[in-house]
Amino acid sequence: MPEAGASVLLLRACLALLASPIYLLSFLGMWEPFCRRFFFPFFLDKIGVVHERNLKKHKQELFRNLPDFRRPSGELRLLEIGTGSGTNFQFYPPGCKITCTDINPHFQESLSRNMKKNEHLHYERFLVAAGEDLQQVPSGSVDAVVCTLVLCSVHSISSTLREVLRVLRPGGAFYFLEHVAAEHSSWKYFWQQVCYTTWKLIFAGCCLTRELWKNLEEAKFSELKIQRISVALPWTPIEPHIVGYGVK
Repeated sequence: MPEAGASVLLLRACLALLASPIYLLSFLGMWEPFCRRFFFPFFLDKIGVVHERNLKKHKQELFRNLPDFRRPSGELRLLEIGTGSGTNFQFYPPGCKITCTDINPHFQESLSRNMKKNEHLHYERFLVAAGEDLQQVPSGSVDAVVCTLVLCSVHSISSTLREVLRVLRPGGAFYFLEHVAAEHSSWKYFWQQVCYTTWKLIFAGCCLTRELWKNLEEAKFSELKIQRISVALPWTPIEPHIVGYGVK
């Protein structure tokens, strides 16, 4: 693989030139509101569905043991960070009580559609909140927290994980599935570096080179299971993923 320095900077500049209209809109303060309200919800609803299809078998396996974290009463309270359009609802067990959170409130149409498709669940409330600030959720109040394809874009991973551990009851579980940095010696990592700046601008702060397994290992979970998987989305640099869960 070529040395990252000059090659990455040159190719980043070329990519930025191709995306110059978006950079201009960003400079004028127009891109972020447009992205949050229109582009990103549309992208996840129309194009992200391909990635979700590729992730389906991994999510089925990931959430298979969710019922094990029910309370003695049989109740299962779940908090989802970055619910988006609700693509995870189909994997949750019947009767699960869900609190949905997302920093972006503009997923109403697709979220309502998925809620209607999954009437086996009980939807308690929707909170406009970032993963780093879940103060509206009481400490120790949920049995499971779910976060899929979200930690790539939070401002502070450590703060988000602290909030996860705060809201979980003792013995509760945090489920995650995230794209991560590729091996540093690989071409995949080289292209992640090239695309990093423009990708982050276009896709609402998504960072391509986060080594999230390190943050999870540093968090204070009593038990942590992490598996590396490869899930390709054609013409994108997000193939390497990690999936698993941690127990408080």
